Amino acid sequence: MATLQSVIPATSKTSAIIVPPTDKTSAVFVSFADLAAQITSVRSFLASLNLAPGSAVAIALPNTLEFAILFFAVTYSGYVAAPLNPMLTQAEFEFYLADLECPIAFVSKFKERANVINAVEKGGSVAVFEAEVLNGKVGIKTGTGQAVAFPANLAVTTSKADDVALVLHTSGTTGRPKIVPLTHANLTTSISNIVQTYKLTSADRSMLVMPLFHVHGLLCGFLAALSVQSGVIVPPRFSASTFWKEYVDYGATWYTAVPTIHQILLKGPAPFVGKKGPTVRFIRSCSSALAPATMKQLEERFRAPVVEAYAMTEASHQMTSNDIPPGQRKVGSVGHAQGVVEVSILDQEGKEVPIGSEGEICVRGANVTKGYRNNEAANKTSYTAEGYFRTGDQGKMDSDRYVYITGRIKELINRGGEKISPLELDAIMLEHPAVAEAVSFAVPDDLYGQEVHAAIVIKPNAKLTESEIKEFISRKVAKFKVPKKVYFTDIMPKTATGKIQRKNISEKFFQKDAPLKAKL
Repeated sequence: MATLQSVIPATSKTSAIIVPPTDKTSAVFVSFADLAAQITSVRSFLASLNLAPGSAVAIALPNTLEFAILFFAVTYSGYVAAPLNPMLTQAEFEFYLADLECPIAFVSKFKERANVINAVEKGGSVAVFEAEVLNGKVGIKTGTGQAVAFPANLAVTTSKADDVALVLHTSGTTGRPKIVPLTHANLTTSISNIVQTYKLTSADRSMLVMPLFHVHGLLCGFLAALSVQSGVIVPPRFSASTFWKEYVDYGATWYTAVPTIHQILLKGPAPFVGKKGPTVRFIRSCSSALAPATMKQLEERFRAPVVEAYAMTEASHQMTSNDIPPGQRKVGSVGHAQGVVEVSILDQEGKEVPIGSEGEICVRGANVTKGYRNNEAANKTSYTAEGYFRTGDQGKMDSDRYVYITGRIKELINRGGEKISPLELDAIMLEHPAVAEAVSFAVPDDLYGQEVHAAIVIKPNAKLTESEIKEFISRKVAKFKVPKKVYFTDIMPKTATGKIQRKNISEKFFQKDAPLKAKL
């Protein structure tokens, strides 16, 4: 089995990371060889700290060259990378740093990261360092602003395949967030699966739009690309106004994102003048359900095949995917198991259900975590006797073993015994030409137990009434599935990674005398 260090090229002179320019900086090009040299320097610094083997190192940085160097230095040295959203509140930093028992944390700039500094000072047991790249070289400062030295020829620890390389928290929508430990073997297996699925080569270049503190961006958009000696374009932040210019200027060939990002790009100008435009070998969509209507718009607008995939943090990201052309793609499906991943649809007793029947989507393989950290209760309920991980998603398979997700088991709407898939309703509402975003959800009801409500964002300059959208939905589904109430809003609440969480949407909108026009 492999480690991350064994799958990321270290001697190539080709560009590994390209950072587009900002108003204050020029573009930065870092080769694989230069990246390896900087990683080695930071590993020496880490060795000088005498951290215990397997220590979790918090990396609270945006998508930057600094993040990349620190991530590799930490994981290569036998420590555990703990990426955190740099925009967390002080209370959130306090929770995550304590929960992960981090002895040290890296931030981008002290003056911009008061929340993590205050959280650390309150806890009193975490050393915080600032990491900054100047002229393509990384530097590290202490809390007092003093630059640290990178010791030369200092013996460094190394990682093994079964060492934990990465820890991430689940989203925590159903309770306390759970810690997901992923080993080098988990990650390298997933990297191999992703490379195989999309036939990535050194001729490709990824345009990174997903955050590196999320498994989607880290594994697929970043690590998988680097593993085949392919460069990654790393903008400081996602911007629809500069996306296609940077994509073309730096030679990207594909990108992966959540549907929210795709929808934002669809609202912008088409990146084509006549027949000229960017080379888009494929567009990947993952981490949230992609409505067929959105997929069609993407393919027409950007003249590229859209490939939908299915992933979870617990599986080191990818589990299933549609194939890139000329392979088979099925609209509405998240594809079939890729690489060494095994996917089955099981009943509550862990038995496989017949083809076409619904059950819980379950997965096993070398990419799947062996269990949550310090959470035996969750581990007992999350795995079957045969070693399958229970995803919590309801779905079915067709005769080609392509998977169709019909909803989260805990999110299915039970209206008087009738089970309603919110994903089905979301997709139908998004077919309406006036709808930009749509989410259906369950609310308590005295008569039926649960009733269907929905929230909608209307496209700019479009008009839509509650009665019109209800009529549109009623032409496509049974009457009991039509939302009883529809809320209109200008902004749909989302997580930091662009995912819409139904539970939060329901709590935001539903109240006994909720107005039809909601502003968040």
